[in-house]
Amino acid sequence: MKVLVIGAGNMGLTYAEGMSKSKLLNRKNIMVLDNSEVKREALHKISHFDAYEKLEDCVPHADIIFIAVKPYHAEPLLKAMSDLVVPQQILISIMAGVTITSLKALTGLQKVVRAMPNLPAQIGKGLTAYVASAEVSRIEKLTVEDLLDTTGRSIEVGDEKLIDASTGISGSGPAYVFYFMQSMMEAAVQMGFTKNESTVLVSQTFSGAVELFNQSNLSPNSWMKRVASKGGTTQAALDSMEDNNINELIKEAAFAAFNRAVELGKVH
Repeated sequence: MKVLVIGAGNMGLTYAEGMSKSKLLNRKNIMVLDNSEVKREALHKISHFDAYEKLEDCVPHADIIFIAVKPYHAEPLLKAMSDLVVPQQILISIMAGVTITSLKALTGLQKVVRAMPNLPAQIGKGLTAYVASAEVSRIEKLTVEDLLDTTGRSIEVGDEKLIDASTGISGSGPAYVFYFMQSMMEAAVQMGFTKNESTVLVSQTFSGAVELFNQSNLSPNSWMKRVASKGGTTQAALDSMEDNNINELIKEAAFAAFNRAVELGKVH
C-alpha cells in the first residue's frame, strides 16, 4: 500500500510520521507532496519520505491520498487532481468545512473520508473524528482507522454534521484548555508566584486532573464534588464560576467554532 500526503505542514507531517509507524506501511511507502521547495529539501534531509512537487508524479501511484492543506486551497487542488486519480483510491481529507459532496464532485472519487484531528496528534495523543462515504467498505474503514490511530485515537461518527461539531469540541478544544491554563497562570503570578512556579503549578494540576478522570468512571461533576467541601475554598471558586455563567460561556464558545465550521462548509 502506498499513501500520498498532500501538504507538508504541521498536521500533514504529523500524520506522515505517525503512519510510517503503522504495520501496514513503512517510510518508503509514504509520498509527501508540497509546493514549497524549502519543505521538500527539508524532507529529503530529515526523513526517508519521497518528496514530490508535481501531482502527476505521485497521485496516480497512491492507494490512499491524504489531503492536509488549508481549506482555501481545496478547489484548485482537487480540480487539478481530477484527471489523475484512479477510481479505487481512497481520499482522506482533514480540511475544515470541505464536505464529502464537494470532495467527490471536485475529484470524481467516490471513496471519501472526511476527518477532523486535533493538535495533540503531534505527540501521539490526538483525537480524530471521521466519517466515510457509503462507498468505503468495512475493511477499508478498518485500514483508515488503523492509519488515523497512529497519532492517538479515532472515532467514527455516523453523520457528517458531527465532523463540524467535533471541530467545536476536540478540533478547537486544545485552545480552550490553553486559554484556561493561561488565565490560571496569570492569576498565580498576581498572587505572588514566579512565572516558572506558575507554569509548574498549572501544568501539573491539569495533567493530574486529566489522569484522575481517565483512570476512573466518575463524571467531572462527581470529581468536583470530591474536591469541593461546603463552605470551602474550592466551592468559593465554583460558586464564582456559576455566578459568572462560565458554563454557558464555554458552551457558547464551542458552538461558535461549530457554527464557523458549518459556514466554511457552505463556501466549499
